[in-house]
Amino acid sequence: MKIDGGCHCGNITYEAEVDPEKAAICHCTDCQSLSGTAFRTVVISLVDAFTLLSGEPKMYAKIGGSGAKRIQAFCPDCGSQIYATSVGDGPKIYGIRLGTVRQRDELPPKRQIWHRSAQKWLADLGAIPTID
Repeated sequence: MKIDGGCHCGNITYEAEVDPEKAAICHCTDCQSLSGTAFRTVVISLVDAFTLLSGEPKMYAKIGGSGAKRIQAFCPDCGSQIYATSVGDGPKIYGIRLGTVRQRDELPPKRQIWHRSAQKWLADLGAIPTID
């Protein structure tokens, strides 16, 4: 599926080819801290299927619980998180942040990972009153 998107301020734009079956929710504690919320939603793109159209993201390398480094790319102006990718040799993929994808409504998550770190109150969301 062809997607496009960008950061909140419009500085960074991109397009990519993704597999909708690879959309996921990550509940790891790093994603919670880095996103400032309870989880993060992503869709995967291969490195040769991702094209940065404008802007230059700022990079931050974090070290995960496994000891592996992950590059976090975000807009240096508005702070929108764009993607994460691995460091070093090996196959590269981009974990594109669904909130930056224009077609995000067409990419419902198909799996949840690091679910043992999920906030316990997420199961009760359906019972919380909503405001349109």
